[in-house]
Formats: sequence, structure tokens, C-alpha cells
Amino acid sequence: MQALVVDDSRAMRIIIGRVLKELGFEVLEAGHGGEAIERLKTAPGVSLAMVDWNMPVMNGYEFVTAVRAGGQWPELKLVMVTTESESAQVMKALDAGANEYVMKPFTADILKDKLAMLGLAPEGGLS
Repeated sequence: MQALVVDDSRAMRIIIGRVLKELGFEVLEAGHGGEAIERLKTAPGVSLAMVDWNMPVMNGYEFVTAVRAGGQWPELKLVMVTTESESAQVMKALDAGANEYVMKPFTADILKDKLAMLGLAPEGGLS
């Protein structure tokens, strides 16, 4: 399975990518939503996108909205991974089509649990 990590922080892309690789994902990266859309167009096997909210060019909310409105990737699971913690922001992202929401800072177990709830990670601990 392929996963796309969308975050303007290279360090955060590495951290999330490491967890995803431990779970067996092939990891692709993008620094903002616009770049992520282009990656999706050239990598048809992506089943998961882990998306930050606050990014330049196209933020995570705009990315989620664009992905869901376009209809090209109906099976793509979208997980917001962000510092935005207000309940209104969480609801806005979920209403736009995000499947799950993870607040930074997080642990590897939190990511694994969210992915397991989406049917994208094995139950139990990380290997």
C-alpha cells in the first residue's frame, strides 16, 4: 500500500513516514496540498493521505475539499494530522471529507490506532 504524507515540515514528513513504513506502507511526500494533488495524479496506488492543516500554497483543508469534490479518489482515506485542536476545526475537516483527525503532538501508537480504525493497519503493536 502507498501513503502520501503532506506537510510543509520535512521533519514531520520523516516522523510520520517512519511510522507508516513500519506498518508496511510505501511512503510518498508532498510539501503542500497542490503538490499532493500532483502526486496523486501520478501515483494511482495511494490509499492513504496524512495531511497537515497549515501549509503554504494549498492548506490541508483546501486539499481535503479538493480531493472530495473532484471525485477522482473516492477510496482515498484522508487523515488530518495537525496542531489545530479546536472542535470547530475538527468538525470542519470531518465535514469536508477527512476520515480521521490526529492532533500534534502524537505518538506512533496513536497513528497506528487511527489507521487500524480505518482498516489500514494491523491490530496490535508496531513491529
